[in-house]
Amino acid sequence: MTNTHVEAHVDSLDDESWIEDPVTTVPADSWIRAIDLEQVKTPCHILDGATLTKNGEILADVAARSGATLLLALKAFAQPECFKFLKGHLHGVAASSLHEARLGQEHFGGELHTYAPAYLPDEMDYIAQHATHIVFNSFNQWRRYKGQLQGSQASVGMRINPERSTRGGDFDSCDPCQPGSRMGVPLALFEADAMEGIEGLHFHTLCMQGPAALARTLEAVEARFGHVFHKLKWINFGGGHLITHPNYDRERLIQLIKDFRAKHGLAVTLEPGAGVVFNTDVVVAQVQDIIHTATPNVILDLSAAAHVTDVLDLGWRPTIWGAGREGEYAHTYRLGGHSCLSGDYFGLYSFPEPLQIGQKLVFLDMAHYTLVKMTTFNGLALPTLHIRDL
Repeated sequence: MTNTHVEAHVDSLDDESWIEDPVTTVPADSWIRAIDLEQVKTPCHILDGATLTKNGEILADVAARSGATLLLALKAFAQPECFKFLKGHLHGVAASSLHEARLGQEHFGGELHTYAPAYLPDEMDYIAQHATHIVFNSFNQWRRYKGQLQGSQASVGMRINPERSTRGGDFDSCDPCQPGSRMGVPLALFEADAMEGIEGLHFHTLCMQGPAALARTLEAVEARFGHVFHKLKWINFGGGHLITHPNYDRERLIQLIKDFRAKHGLAVTLEPGAGVVFNTDVVVAQVQDIIHTATPNVILDLSAAAHVTDVLDLGWRPTIWGAGREGEYAHTYRLGGHSCLSGDYFGLYSFPEPLQIGQKLVFLDMAHYTLVKMTTFNGLALPTLHIRDL
């Protein structure tokens, strides 16, 4: 066991400030402007197949020019009706449970990479049979299931914790590199002498970020785990790569991957989630009531508690077309859902003009971690999903 001590580190975000600057306007040629809001029965997700296809083409180009394998992370987006827009562009899927693995194997095809903080005993037979890559979260898990993988064609990997946080602030609660994280093996617990049968490493440090954050992570990975690279065949750079964002420096990403492959002789995989479905989906909600308290409360037919759970779970602030932050425009409102949870709030938003009962609001970029996490809490109906085909 390696006991070398390396302090965890949090990086500055100065070079990727575009992440924190959401665009609240919609370009004149955007598909969103073609939506006839009068005809939309709310609440409703509207997903554009052409934009999803274009994202797939962007990712395929990055894969072809860098030599990397690109996967869809199903934990972020798992609508099988939409897989047709991505097949042929991505190499396969990344799954984190038995049911995600089955979804990917049965409806997407291609490579099937699996990772879970802990695999359950009754899951491993299926995963061993169908997965192309199986990543374990600890050496304990590897020892527990090693025998079941006899005869499996899957390539085995180990998730590592580079202990290099790339975001701070509201990301702290879900930072996989924070001290004491349960995600991946830190250097102090890494068993270099137990690597027989392990062909790859996996890390995940980013959250909707760019290549500058990845470069800093790679420095930490090389410093901490470079001593075992000669034993490996591949490395997985995880997710969180917002590759399809217009401000993302794709040329730098491609060069990073090419340089890493040339330096270490390892195959490279990326598994974006939000980056696959960026700007492909909106949610249309309707104002049901306005309560004229000191800061007026707007009640929508969309619930943060049930339908957009990352708002309450992680402090995420969705972007609304034409709205600003508190006080940015003349009229500020507290937007809330229609459940009976007293804390069912989206937050404070301002608008140039007063809102009206019956008015429809358009939440932008809503595909990631919404459709997969919606619930019927409080007996609320789920929003419908309308797919704009090619």
